[in-house]
Amino acid sequence: MSKSRVLIAVCAVALSTLAVAHNKEDGAAEYRMGLMSVIGWNFGPLGAMVKGKQPFDAAEFSKRADRIANFSDQLLEGFPKGSDNAEHTASKADIWTNWEDFQGKARDFEREAKALAAVAKNNDEAKDKEQFKKVAETCKSCHEKYKKKD
Repeated sequence: MSKSRVLIAVCAVALSTLAVAHNKEDGAAEYRMGLMSVIGWNFGPLGAMVKGKQPFDAAEFSKRADRIANFSDQLLEGFPKGSDNAEHTASKADIWTNWEDFQGKARDFEREAKALAAVAKNNDEAKDKEQFKKVAETCKSCHEKYKKKD
């Protein structure tokens, strides 16, 4: 293999490694905002059912609860070190200085979201609403401390 081909191969590997590292940090804010958007998209109708703003539909409630539960364990992935400097983020820097507390709040959300999905399979409106409120509290707890005000 010629020296120029070796140099090209080495440069390609080095650039791809940099691109992966760069994308992970730069893309983290977009990833977590997308994830929050999807969770919110599914959370909204559940809240409307719980508040009586739309009729309670057990099948729809269960479907959306499953979606939230499926995404709940991906939240921490969206907060890698270095992503606290993202330009378009609603995250406070306190996340990274209070990482263990933040991590605990994310795990609380995950636990309660998975419990919501399990409860929703039983078609018990009262229990669904009760568990939904527990999930909402985990969201509020984290957002009050770690999300910038709009």
